[in-house]
Amino acid sequence: MNDADPQVVVRDDTLARDEGSVRPELAEFAQQIADQVASFLLALRALAKEPNASRAVSLLLLEVSQVLLAGARLGVQTDFTPVTEFQPDAGPDPDLDAMRLRLAEMLGDLDTYAELFDPYGEPDVVVSNLSDDLTSVATSLAHGLRHFRAGRVTEALWWWQFSYVASWGSEASAALRALQAVVSHDRLDADIPGEDDQLAAANEMLEN
Repeated sequence: MNDADPQVVVRDDTLARDEGSVRPELAEFAQQIADQVASFLLALRALAKEPNASRAVSLLLLEVSQVLLAGARLGVQTDFTPVTEFQPDAGPDPDLDAMRLRLAEMLGDLDTYAELFDPYGEPDVVVSNLSDDLTSVATSLAHGLRHFRAGRVTEALWWWQFSYVASWGSEASAALRALQAVVSHDRLDADIPGEDDQLAAANEMLEN
């Protein structure tokens, strides 16, 4: 299986009737989240093939920021309740391992980073990989997107909200901090043209 989003075309009739009662404003909200999720997945696959790591990091920072906005919107909502007690089968998860390997190769030494696991718990520093975290986020989001495309709107919202709190929210947040740190180091650690001459002139004035 490739890493394209599978299109689910078979719908359960009972679920379809239940989902037909979804409020219009909730359906619109779900569509907005689905659009953001689909955009993130497409962008991530494209950036995994980006030959310029510096450009890819900047764009990854943008994409992760945007999908975290979707997560924040889900997080402030009242807990969604799925239509059925047991989660319907959304089909097999897409095989994103090839994308993960491309991300790791493209990022190179930037792939591995250190992260404070729980700022309110034990101050344990863990080592993680951007490629692993971004692929895990994509897997969780794609699972919900398959429910949405199968017409299971409430199920999709429940899954996106639950997995945001349980896993992909923290993974994306950690990745965002790592990407932002790369951009900051790139900008702030760069030598300023003429900086050495300016410092020498300042020191001479102080001595005089």
